[in-house]
Amino acid sequence: MEGFQQFLPMILIFAVAYFFMIRPQIKRQKDEKKFTQNLKRGDKIVTKSGLHGKVVDLNDSDFSCIIETMAGRLKFDRSAISMEMSKKLNTPQQK
Repeated sequence: MEGFQQFLPMILIFAVAYFFMIRPQIKRQKDEKKFTQNLKRGDKIVTKSGLHGKVVDLNDSDFSCIIETMAGRLKFDRSAISMEMSKKLNTPQQK
């Protein structure tokens, strides 16, 4: 019983780290993967670097997409698309 009490603080630290750091990160990764898989033509998006555009074409072989901007068409990896910024762009603004 005394050996268990020595490791109890370490176990509690790991449990707190798991529930407050590791688990939310895993959930976020799943949400981002689902978001990139559900992209379709015509979606308005924002890249992580701040480029606004509209999805013109999706390529499943190299997991990229072609985005149309005011400057022309650009090819981006789907992981470069910001899930949070794109969702804010597509939700109706309330006044």
